[in-house]
Amino acid sequence: MTGEWRGDAPPTRHVVVMGVSGAGKTTVARGISAATGLAFAEADEFHSPANVARMRSGVPLDDTTRWPWLRDIAAWIADRGAEGRSTVLACSALKRSYRDVLRQGSPRLDFVHLAGPAEVIRARMARREGHYMPASLLESQLATLEPAHPDESVLVLDVSLAPEALVAAAIEGLDLGASRRPDPRRSMLG
Repeated sequence: MTGEWRGDAPPTRHVVVMGVSGAGKTTVARGISAATGLAFAEADEFHSPANVARMRSGVPLDDTTRWPWLRDIAAWIADRGAEGRSTVLACSALKRSYRDVLRQGSPRLDFVHLAGPAEVIRARMARREGHYMPASLLESQLATLEPAHPDESVLVLDVSLAPEALVAAAIEGLDLGASRRPDPRRSMLG
């Protein structure tokens, strides 16, 4: 089973950097990956073309459109765990029920929630280029966001911090720095 000891191999670790669009999830998850060797994936890459078209046109996703996407991400986590590879993923994971689906990929799934003022996030969204998620959907994401419950493993970090500080805080807060080395097989979705 993923997350348990297999012979001499340490248990795999799986981390989801979560939050609303524009919070810096991808930047922080890539930073964690670079510093620890955890295999990185961007949840946006798992969206169907129909979901991307919907968001690009300014229509928020609903639960019906999210469930298959979340199940695909959980399967990716499970597959990497079966290979003995630890992962870090950038994914909104806005609701408890969404996080529960992601947990089906690994019993040892930690979350890093990049949280902060909407004004800071809105300003970041206005500066980024080439992303299909328009700033107009930020309000729907903020309305959907459910804070972590006490029984969830969620490290909350202030989105106002510099990306390097967020990466360092995540690595320290989740104790990811110990004996990690880069995985030469690591790739974006590999």
